[in-house]
Amino acid sequence: MANRASMNLAVIQKVEDILHNQQLELLSIVLPLLRMRGNRSRRHMRTIRAAFSRLNRIPAQVRYFNRLVNVSDVACIDNLRMDRNTFGRLCILLRGTGDLVDGNFVSVEEQVAMFLGILAHHKKNRIVRFQFTRSGYTVSRYVHAVLGAVLKLHDTLLVTPEPVSDEYDDSRWKWFKGCLGALDGTYINMHVPNEDKPRYRSRKGQICTNTLAVCDRKMRFVYVLCGWEGSAGDARVLRDAVTREHGLKVPRGNYYLCDNGYANSDGFLTPYKGVRYHLKEWGVGTQAPQNAREIFNMRHTKARNVIERAFAVLKMRWGILRSASYYPSKIQIRLMIACFLLHNFIRSEMENDPMEIDLDNATPIDVGQGEGHATEFVDIVEPSPAWTNMRDTLAESMWNGYGINLAP
Repeated sequence: MANRASMNLAVIQKVEDILHNQQLELLSIVLPLLRMRGNRSRRHMRTIRAAFSRLNRIPAQVRYFNRLVNVSDVACIDNLRMDRNTFGRLCILLRGTGDLVDGNFVSVEEQVAMFLGILAHHKKNRIVRFQFTRSGYTVSRYVHAVLGAVLKLHDTLLVTPEPVSDEYDDSRWKWFKGCLGALDGTYINMHVPNEDKPRYRSRKGQICTNTLAVCDRKMRFVYVLCGWEGSAGDARVLRDAVTREHGLKVPRGNYYLCDNGYANSDGFLTPYKGVRYHLKEWGVGTQAPQNAREIFNMRHTKARNVIERAFAVLKMRWGILRSASYYPSKIQIRLMIACFLLHNFIRSEMENDPMEIDLDNATPIDVGQGEGHATEFVDIVEPSPAWTNMRDTLAESMWNGYGINLAP
């Protein structure tokens, strides 16, 4: 009996041990499942709360966007630098390329408005985030998306210049047959790493990039080269632009007007050195031209002034070009190019440019022109006797006509 009792106790103990082990194994399986279910529930609740918070923000977002682009052209121009019709056309153009699409909560129009606000007023990410009631990630994501979409339109937005013909009767340009426009360099401030600051310091002491730009007679840009250090000379930047594969293309027989920072060479016509040139030297009360070189310089500066006006309007329009931004250097250069491209779009779509009216009242990433077709282009920037003789002949013809008509 004692042996049987002891055997029964051993069996019972063994069964209890087996059940205990099975319970532990079951718990080791069930507890992680319960924990995962709890995590999913918490994530689900966070998703629901985020969705409701987004829904709560929608009325404020709609009100701000409607005030920005749907109330009046004045408000749209003040904030986005273009009227409502031009803004709508830009959004249609960007949407049509397929590079911009409506997000779940952010339309293409709002994406473009955020981007234009940054360019126009040099707003920081946190300011745009507050105004549009969006997260910082959303603002950054769509600003870079719009930037990329705008840059892809460079072939469309950069214009092809037309040379001055014999029938052209504009008093500023009729003397320069075959002229395509004007070119010059401008300094645009930018932030660079400390080790690069000596290279980017210009002769004026600014930390900036020397940007070469070419425009036609309507102040629309033909070519832009950004990224050269501020210490680089204008002539050096031009040589780089001409020798690039998709750089500045100047057909033989045509030319651009330049200042004395460049060489008087094939494709680039400069004024005479040592002869009064600037517009203020030809103002009311100054002496009339006394020889062929002076009449040439006077008419040259009146025509070439178009590039100076284009730079002035460009920097008045886009505040981000008037002070250095804190984006990485590559992004800063891309933003500069986007400003040039959007300037062209506004000049083409708006009949009256308010920035130009304000100017009158107030008194290297490469964007190439593509390949030419069966056309020989200028491929070197060096002074030549032939080009000097051409300039002398042109000056003499101006002087002879001036002596006859007694009118500049």
